[in-house]
Amino acid sequence: IEIYSLHVDSKVTSRFAHTVITSKIVNRANESKEATFEVELPKTAFITNFSMSIDGKVYPGVIKEKASAQREYDTAVSHGQSAGLVRITDRKLEQFHVSVSIAAASKVTFELAYEELLKRQLGKLELLVKVRPKQLVKHFQIDVHIFEPQGISFLETDSTFMTNELTEALTKVQNDTKAHILFKPTVDQQKVNPELDETLLNGDFVVRYDVKREATAGDIQIVNGYFVHYFAPREMPAFPKNVIFVIDRSGSMAGWKMEQTRDALLKVVRDLRPEDHFSFITFNSRVVEWKNVLLQATPENVESAARFVQALLASGGTDINHALLTAVRVLDGAEGLPERSVSMIILLTDGQPTSGENDVEVIQENIQKAINGKYALFCLGFGFDVSYKFLEKMALSNGGIARRIYENADAALQLQGFYQEVATPILMRIEMEYPENGVEGLTKNNYKLLFEGSEIIVSGKISNELDLFPVEIKAQSHASNLTLKEEANVKEKEQVFQNQSYIFGNFIERLWAYLTIQQLLEKSVSAQEEDQKSLEAQALELSLRFSFVTPLTSMVVTKPAGQQQMEMANKPTEAG
Repeated sequence: IEIYSLHVDSKVTSRFAHTVITSKIVNRANESKEATFEVELPKTAFITNFSMSIDGKVYPGVIKEKASAQREYDTAVSHGQSAGLVRITDRKLEQFHVSVSIAAASKVTFELAYEELLKRQLGKLELLVKVRPKQLVKHFQIDVHIFEPQGISFLETDSTFMTNELTEALTKVQNDTKAHILFKPTVDQQKVNPELDETLLNGDFVVRYDVKREATAGDIQIVNGYFVHYFAPREMPAFPKNVIFVIDRSGSMAGWKMEQTRDALLKVVRDLRPEDHFSFITFNSRVVEWKNVLLQATPENVESAARFVQALLASGGTDINHALLTAVRVLDGAEGLPERSVSMIILLTDGQPTSGENDVEVIQENIQKAINGKYALFCLGFGFDVSYKFLEKMALSNGGIARRIYENADAALQLQGFYQEVATPILMRIEMEYPENGVEGLTKNNYKLLFEGSEIIVSGKISNELDLFPVEIKAQSHASNLTLKEEANVKEKEQVFQNQSYIFGNFIERLWAYLTIQQLLEKSVSAQEEDQKSLEAQALELSLRFSFVTPLTSMVVTKPAGQQQMEMANKPTEAG
């Protein structure tokens, strides 16, 4: 079985990436063989299309509501359950895997398309392509086209498998608003060494870039009546922050997890700014406070905290409820904090609550009542024994986010990376306002916090025939209350994309649908049951209308007669 062509084609238009992976395979044997298509795609992406063409006959994937797809599948496959075509493989990726039997000398073309909105983190937008053909490929090519009307401020490529020979196969062409990256290694360039038919191509191929920003109320883009508004202010002073780290030191954290946690916390505590206030709470079945107050991050306090962190040992049970309520009490009773400052709690745990209150729903209620919208709660789940659903619901109900820390070699870097994303709050209580009767289907437009290096994205449909589209942003910065205003000329904005040949015309509408589905699903995590049903119904309707494989839809893949006829591709989620 030979993969004679593998082409990855990514078109990024105004942060929205549409990627198509095409693999062409021939059976060179004189008997039937299994041809496999196995690719990894970012977890944040939604699959939109898949097809197999075998000797000219096309077998398309069909996207349906998950429950009805499952019924259809169960009827067709009475014997044995297949494992499904998609599974999570690591913290950033999931794998799509399908095999089909093809006759001697037959050819099959697999094609998978997916879409994602690139998320700005630490001042960069990142497009990740996973490369793992497992054999030398005659025609191998990665094509990335970027069009950013705001202008591209910097662009870099990075890869885990580059050699000097392979660098020669990489070309970058760039002007103010466009870039084209082409990676096209010959078979010889792909080889580990000239004697062996072994490929070097195994790992990540990453494109990172950022856009130019004027110091205004962000950037508005409009296509076919849909708008997207990007907002990431430049050079804003940071708010001082008051942060309590709540660290699990139960028995299951012993050994390597605790080592990684100590390494990360030592760096994090030394990264605190002098105007920040902080404290540590550690817990097993007992809750221990480093100090029962928040202290300013002076060099002496930081070193004292570092000694405390270095001495952390793990044993015993897990009382998450008491630990978090203690953190809230310390913040509630804090005195002498900077008037304009941001308070947050960062919880790190690797397990289920086993001591004190163990009912996760009661814990969620207790914490939400205690925090009462005053502080942001971020929950980090270490490994796979945590109830991620519980942590995610608790974080999202309290203005924060949850993240799973994968137990691999870079766990300490994952912890630090997460902290860096939330370390520099620059705006709070951000309200993005649009003409009252002029917008339909508006995505989330008020945010508690904006961190340095990220950006706010709002999208919607401009309803009536507006010629001018005014926007107003209200927010609090460290120094003052801000009001920023901007007015977009609808016709001029529409013109920007008219002459761009390779752009799929309704991309802002698809971006709007992608963002709306993500936000509906996120909202449903912390919603009451009846609201949950209505949020999921809206997300399902959009998933089907725009053909996205989301946690509410499935793609049914039918194969030629005589093989296991039907398989299903579902979207896995971090909460499982």
